[in-house]
Amino acid sequence: MAVEFFIVFKDYLIEVLPFLAIGFFISGLIYEFVPSGWVERHIGGRGIKPILYSTVAGTVLPICCIGSLPVAVSLHQKGARLGPVLAFLVATPATSISALIVCWALLGIKFTVFIFFAVILMGLVMGVIGNFLRYQPKNMACPHCEQEAEGAIDPICGMSVGKEGLKTDYQGKSYYFCCSHCQAAFEKEPAKYASAGEYVAGIKERMRSVFRYAFWDMVKEIGPELLLGLALAALVAAITPVGEFVGTHLGGGLGYPFSLVFGIAIYICSTASVPLVDALIAQGMGIGAGMVLLLVGPVTSWGALLVLRKEFGNRTLLVYLAVISVMALALGWCFSLI
Repeated sequence: MAVEFFIVFKDYLIEVLPFLAIGFFISGLIYEFVPSGWVERHIGGRGIKPILYSTVAGTVLPICCIGSLPVAVSLHQKGARLGPVLAFLVATPATSISALIVCWALLGIKFTVFIFFAVILMGLVMGVIGNFLRYQPKNMACPHCEQEAEGAIDPICGMSVGKEGLKTDYQGKSYYFCCSHCQAAFEKEPAKYASAGEYVAGIKERMRSVFRYAFWDMVKEIGPELLLGLALAALVAAITPVGEFVGTHLGGGLGYPFSLVFGIAIYICSTASVPLVDALIAQGMGIGAGMVLLLVGPVTSWGALLVLRKEFGNRTLLVYLAVISVMALALGWCFSLI
């Protein structure tokens, strides 16, 4: 069993690493090149439009659940509200161009069209609910603290921050930061950023900052949780043979709760979940239960759940799971009626 576990873990790691690298790199690009004002204007505001922007962006980006995590954390550190961040975390891994093509080939056009619009609906609902959640972000000042106290500008990224978060004193003046990465960059070369006020780095320096943030800071921040999540998924896969069990015992209504629990318990990317669901349906699972697995599996990896808990708290994690579970079951049942 130990040998099988390490084989499955290796397969998961090989499958995830390219998408994870893309996710980390995109997070570095967002941190270095996306203006904070743009994020605050398009994704950081209230209402449905920022949630719609993040949901549509999530359906386009070719990254998985694991890879979307550093991007979502970077967006939040740039000033995005919790609602659009959660919508992004739902929409990004739940579908992709490759997943839709494979779904069309194996499961047909009805599955493909339904899952595309179902993912958008789930992202929108998750985003609206997420904007009602209140919490204090970890290791950074509240992006809207300027409403309660005199504001300040992060000298590294230019983000508007409150004077209640991270602070460094230099030559009798206080400088405030949106996150520990900006604070560390300032403290490394304070004269460069403090003297001109609007220091403009060259492209080589900015690309070094991209890679440092993407493959050092973000790896330190969420890397352990990601590895633990993959290990848990590999453990479940190694000790739980599901194919024959589903075909024999879960051909009816019990397929729905089974798909929900199984989808939460094991990591399945959107593309890989399609042939799995195709095989399970061929063994007797209902199409509604198959749709539940397609919706739940890619967005509830253990890595995602552990990082959500660490970055946004237990309450956010529970709401995330509850919304996904209820909507997946409801959408799966609706699909079975079509």
